[in-house]
Formats: sequence, C-alpha cells, structure tokens
Amino acid sequence: MNKAYRSVMCVGELLIDFFCTDIDVNLKEGNHFLKKAGGAPANVAAAISKLGGVASLIGKVGNDPFGSFLIETLNEVGVDTSMVVTDDLAPTTLAFVSLQADGERDFVFNRGADQHLADENLNLDRLSRAKILHFGSATALLDNPFKTTYFNAMNFAQNSGIFLSFDPNFRKDLWKNRIEEFISLARKGISMADFVKVSEEELELITGKMDKYEGIEKLHHLGAKIVAVTLGSEGTLLSNGNDVGVINSIEINSIDSTGAGDAFVGAALYQFANLESINTILNDFSKLKEIILFANKVGALVCTRVGAISSLPNEEDLLKI
Repeated sequence: MNKAYRSVMCVGELLIDFFCTDIDVNLKEGNHFLKKAGGAPANVAAAISKLGGVASLIGKVGNDPFGSFLIETLNEVGVDTSMVVTDDLAPTTLAFVSLQADGERDFVFNRGADQHLADENLNLDRLSRAKILHFGSATALLDNPFKTTYFNAMNFAQNSGIFLSFDPNFRKDLWKNRIEEFISLARKGISMADFVKVSEEELELITGKMDKYEGIEKLHHLGAKIVAVTLGSEGTLLSNGNDVGVINSIEINSIDSTGAGDAFVGAALYQFANLESINTILNDFSKLKEIILFANKVGALVCTRVGAISSLPNEEDLLKI
C-alpha cells in the first residue's frame, strides 16, 4: 500500500518534561533535572514512526530552544513535524516532576504555546488525506482556543469519514477541582471515536462503573466502536460491542512505565493504518485480537527501558521477542 494512504495524524501537545533525578525530594528541594521530549500525542506519533509507519504531529511550540529541541527529536525518529507551528509570543510548555518515597508526585506545569493551537493553524486539506486522526492530549481539553480547535478537528474527522482514535489521557495533577468538567468533555470525545483507549482508572472515572464490563458497555452506548482498557501486566480488556475478552501481555522486568500507554496506542494505530480497508476491523474480532496482542508487546517493551521516546522499539527489537 502506498505510504501516503497509511498516514496517522496525531493532534495535541509537544512539551518538555523535566524529571528531578534527586531521590525522594520535592521540587523545592530538587537540584538536578533530566530534560526529555514529552506529550502523549508526540509519543504516539514517534511509536508509529519507529515501527515503520507514517506519522505526523499537529501542535504548537514556542519559538525557543526547547521548541527546536522537540521538533528535532521527532524529526530524528521520522515523524513529520511540518504541521507543528512555532509561536513567537508564547514559550514552549514545560512540566516539572519529582517522585517522593510514598509514590506521590510533586508536579508543576508551566503552560505555554500548546494551548494556543487555533483553527487557523489546521490545514484541513492535509487533514482530509489522513487515514487516521488520533486525539490523545492531556492538555487539549483544559482551555480555549485549543479545546475548541480540538473538537472542531474531531468533528471534521467524523464528518469526513476518517477513522478517529481517542485517548482521554486523564492527569489528576492538571484537572484538580475540575474533574466533572473533564468527565463531560471526555464523554464528548468518546461519542465520536472509532477506537477508544482508557486505563482502568479512567474507565471507572468516566463511566461511574466499578465493574469493567459495565463500564465498557457504557462507552459503547456513548458511541465508541472499539474499546481497549489497559490492565498493566494483565494485558488489555478488548471489546467491539459484540465480543469481549482479555488479551494477554508478555512477562517483562519493568523498569519505567513512562510512555507505555502511548506506545500501546501507537502500535495499534500503526496496524490499523496498514489495513487495506480499516472499517473491516470493526467486526473482525479475531484480527482485532492480533492487533492488540502486538500492541501489548510494544507497550511492555517500553517498560524495560528508561524514557518515553528513547525507549520505543523498532521492528528489529520486536523480532527479538
């Protein structure tokens, strides 16, 4: 199949994660930080590209050294960044994180250019040529203009018959006292999606159901066609509305789970994009299970290395399993 017809476009934030490398300290006490390229949609695009797929990122960074670093990082793994806009007025978005002994995170988020992605920054002609549009931003739903742009792009995908992927990507640190608002917006995104990926926590939060099967049923009722609930080492609970089952993962020695969920999504979308007719997968549960088994392996491999984009496997890495 011509590469141009396998294109996955990911919409959302590209940011810098500064991880505090000092042990068991808060950000006030921390002195040493490791700079990493971050942003869930960026991770998904990188995963697709490293597997040999065709991926683009649509987002906004500051016209500064951090923005340049992020674009170069994605270019190095083969992601098309021609639709990443640089903002002369706002700096690149930064996140600072430290991990304390009790497992709690100290988190500071300096919002910048990513929130200013506007309708005029979208190239609808190019969007219309995508095979898949993926929406998996942790920050997109927080504020306008990005929130409005995000849903406008979703509506465009739905009305154009483009396969739409959605990961609500809940981050407690970002939403704090706005949880009900997040739930409402996540449900709106799910209502338009062909493929929805959620964690167990997100499933319960969005649906209000403690029983996972009841929760999945509610997501289908909202409009989701394929639902994948990631269960960590236990694999993935998969449903297409008619069939449901747990797809096992592989046993690994987990070092760092950062980016594993994004790698899972990227691996699934990479395979969806390779299908001659993507809509056939909606009713082919056997093929769907094969795709999710592969995605589980990719997500698990990421956990064996440190860093999100740097830990993403390529085809050669997968052949070693």
